[in-house]
Amino acid sequence: QVQLVESGGGLVQAGGSLRLSCAASARIVSPNIMAWYRQAPGKQRELVATISSDGRTNYVDSVKGRFTISRDNAKNTAYLQMNSLKPEDTGVYYCNYRDFVRNDYWGQGTQVTVSS
Repeated sequence: QVQLVESGGGLVQAGGSLRLSCAASARIVSPNIMAWYRQAPGKQRELVATISSDGRTNYVDSVKGRFTISRDNAKNTAYLQMNSLKPEDTGVYYCNYRDFVRNDYWGQGTQVTVSS
């Protein structure tokens, strides 16, 4: 069983930056995908970015050019660098890990609040 722990959320002004981290409690076996989702108040959870075990990335259009997903396989950790933050980026950010048999694991979430 893999447990995920997110960190790095907080309150930031519009235009600022935050870096989220997601640490897995156990060694992650390839192939796999790690992802960041977010959920704004009153809205459904949406996929923000994904990164495969070989480094391929994908982003939702609204964050392209502002957010960067990365991972350190040796540390079993994924990151989300968020720059030029906007108020609409506010929400709870969740880390997700999907293993090679498509089991999904979720972190507890970290709050990101962007003030205007």
